[in-house]
Amino acid sequence: MDKPEPVFKIRNVDFYYGSVLALHQVSMDVLPNLITALIGPSGCGKSTFLRCLNRMNDTISGTHIEGQIHLNGADIYNKDIDLANLRQRVGMVFQKPNPFPQSVFDNVAFGPRVVGLTKDKNELDMIVERSLRQAALWDEVKDHLDENALSFSLGEQQRLCIARLLAVQPEVILMDEPASALDPIATLRIEELMFELKKNYTIIIVTHNMQQAARVSDYTGLFWLGELVEFSPTENMFTRPEKQLSEDYITGKLG
Repeated sequence: MDKPEPVFKIRNVDFYYGSVLALHQVSMDVLPNLITALIGPSGCGKSTFLRCLNRMNDTISGTHIEGQIHLNGADIYNKDIDLANLRQRVGMVFQKPNPFPQSVFDNVAFGPRVVGLTKDKNELDMIVERSLRQAALWDEVKDHLDENALSFSLGEQQRLCIARLLAVQPEVILMDEPASALDPIATLRIEELMFELKKNYTIIIVTHNMQQAARVSDYTGLFWLGELVEFSPTENMFTRPEKQLSEDYITGKLG
């Protein structure tokens, strides 16, 4: 069976913080409606790479990138690209839940209001409900939509951040250690949610937790000292890796 056309085509990416080379010759294809996990030790470049995919690194002075990153055929580093539109299409969930200190409703409605998805109050209500349902949070908050988002548990706050992202209808969801601040039960909820979301979205997750990568992902990439050592179907990576370094890292001999 032919592989589908990649959502992201990444070729020979080098990334610099000033004169420091943080990523070297990274290439991969990210396929649609799958979960791609990026693993590796702290400081190996996986979060830097993730932030290249929606140009979040642009906010750090002195950085520059070489190589190519294409999203559905378009070069995201083209000087004419609309950054706001790119970050709407490629949304990000961070390590620490970061809801706005506003009501649950206003958190989810924020994006649709800013990008002008609708001016109709009923339609906005529908977007908020749909997004909260997609984030598996509706049943918990439907009677508390006017309450401050910061009054909820960390796990609920993280799912609220996911709902806020879903409200602007992204194509890709980037997750940077989305469960590292959460307890095991909240972590399981996030993992179950990812399985549901990949039916409609492409997901790329950075995780320090190899068991999590093995549980949730379809493809796994191992980063080491700024290089992508190996990128393969997750089952292959964890049962018969091609590179000795991959095997040593996965079995705990390195790291």
